[in-house]
Amino acid sequence: MSDAATLDAKAEKKAKVKQITVVQGLNAAIDEAMATDEGVILLGEDVGAKQGGGVFKVSSGLSEKYGDHRIRATPISEQAIMGACVGAALAGMRPIAEIMLMNFVTVAMDQIVNHAAKLRFMSGGQTNVPMVIRTTTGVGVGFGGQHSDMLEAWFAHVPGLKIVTPSNAADAKGLMRSAIECNDPVIFIENILCYGLKSDDPGTDYRVPLGKAAIAREGSDVTLITYGRTVLDALEVAETLAGEGLSVEVIDLRTIAPYDEATVTASVRKTGRAVVLHEAVRAYGTGAEIASRLHEALFNELKAPVQRIGGAFSAVPMASVLEQAWIPNKDEIAGAIRTTMEWKR
Repeated sequence: MSDAATLDAKAEKKAKVKQITVVQGLNAAIDEAMATDEGVILLGEDVGAKQGGGVFKVSSGLSEKYGDHRIRATPISEQAIMGACVGAALAGMRPIAEIMLMNFVTVAMDQIVNHAAKLRFMSGGQTNVPMVIRTTTGVGVGFGGQHSDMLEAWFAHVPGLKIVTPSNAADAKGLMRSAIECNDPVIFIENILCYGLKSDDPGTDYRVPLGKAAIAREGSDVTLITYGRTVLDALEVAETLAGEGLSVEVIDLRTIAPYDEATVTASVRKTGRAVVLHEAVRAYGTGAEIASRLHEALFNELKAPVQRIGGAFSAVPMASVLEQAWIPNKDEIAGAIRTTMEWKR
């Protein structure tokens, strides 16, 4: 077969591959899990058919398929949603709690931190709390300070919780299946600005293991570590800097806790330089923990201090121009990479 024919065949094959959005990937994962296990239930505000399948349509069609007894539209009470899900998990079910926006988890912190996270430890391993806490956030849509926070660092600090934040549709689908099947509580963070992103459909029964990062782009000069929506910015910056002769390796953590230390450490050992990027406030964020671990593990091998990039230390502004100034931008990311490349040790 000629080179032209080979390229045509590959293009035709790619055209036939079904694509899904993040919303569709999440919906399919929950659908498959509910079809497999009658103990999987979903509780949340507006998740039922009468409410349109949730504000972001992740549960669209599920109530009609599995009934209101498994897709339960609840009152506006995060405490009630979380408390019911903890109880259901202790009773042997696998509940999924939908907390509409991440800031609202603050209303249910006692159930999450003092009950869901600790009951396996406090029972001496006699009971598990298999539940998924789905929540949405994201800067860039004008939701303001009470509806936009990335609070993953809060939960990563709590033993007993797993924290997941996908950057694309295929990972969203695979990580959701793994989260539902996990015997510990999982905080599943979805970014509003990622919901419409498309990926090739990985098919049915697809899973991405929790605690396993992905090398989204290979490189040799510097490692850029990130997760969630900022993976998209990282990949764009890496492509731009390739034009300047810089080879940037991009790591998508996918799971913040458990943290894939082996993959990150191996990458930074190879490149000798690292930049950590997240949408959350830079101060006291997950980037600080990752940077500290890298300095501890690779102090004598690092060619430069680990750089950190994150949101400004303030509430997220609502005004668009201020919101864009608050969030890390591509110029800032590229600047941090250039800075670490210029460092002489």
